[in-house]
Amino acid sequence: MNVMPAKAAAKASKTTKSAMSVEHKKALAIGREESRAVRRYLEAIEAHKPKRGRKRTTEGIEARLLQIESNLPGADPLTRVHLMQERINLQNELANKEDTVDLGALEQDFVAAARGYGDRKGITYAAWRAAGVDPTVLRQAGIPRTRG
Repeated sequence: MNVMPAKAAAKASKTTKSAMSVEHKKALAIGREESRAVRRYLEAIEAHKPKRGRKRTTEGIEARLLQIESNLPGADPLTRVHLMQERINLQNELANKEDTVDLGALEQDFVAAARGYGDRKGITYAAWRAAGVDPTVLRQAGIPRTRG
């Protein structure tokens, strides 16, 4: 029975595997960067998609928070829990209003990455549009309406 020690077996398996070429490593790095740029842009346009109805101002949210604070002490338990949840929601909305995203920079990164990423992954113009990407951004990225 011929049994190799564990260290020798590990070393033997490492030497039999082929190392990645420099070109392969560069291609993987490019793919990761393109994927990251596409993901960040799609998440940003999803998060900043216009909502229906009238937009709430910071002053309006703060006024409602003051109104909730004045109504809390005299509210019955069920109404109190609803008011507390509304307060939490409004505080989160205020915090998110202050978080600004540089959509222009994300868009530039997307434009640089989208064509290569889409070609590799087989993503069509229609799929990009369904994801919410504006046609002018797709045009800037060099993504054609049809495959040719």
